[in-house]
Amino acid sequence: MTKADLVSGIAESLQNEHDLTKKQVAAVVNQFFDEVRQAMIAHKHIEIRGFGTFKVVERNRRKARNPHTGEPVMVPKRHVPVFKPSKAVKEKVAR
Repeated sequence: MTKADLVSGIAESLQNEHDLTKKQVAAVVNQFFDEVRQAMIAHKHIEIRGFGTFKVVERNRRKARNPHTGEPVMVPKRHVPVFKPSKAVKEKVAR
C-alpha cells in the first residue's frame, strides 16, 4: 500500500460523512507523517493506542563480516527507528 492508496481509502470512507477532498485528506496524512518524522528525529517515543509504538533505539557497536570477502568489520554504534505493533494488531495479523 502506498501513501496515495492510504489517502484514497481515507477519502472514500469519509466522503459520506465529512465531504473531505483527497487534497484535504492528503494534507492531513502528510502532516501526520511529518509529526511522526520530527518526533523520531528528536528521539521521542510515539504511542498510538490500538496500533503500535514508534521509537528510536540505539544499536551497540558490533563485529560483523563483509559478505564478499569474509573479512571482519566493526559496525559503529547507531540509532535506528523501530515500530512495535500493538497486541491487537498482532492478533489480527496472525488470523
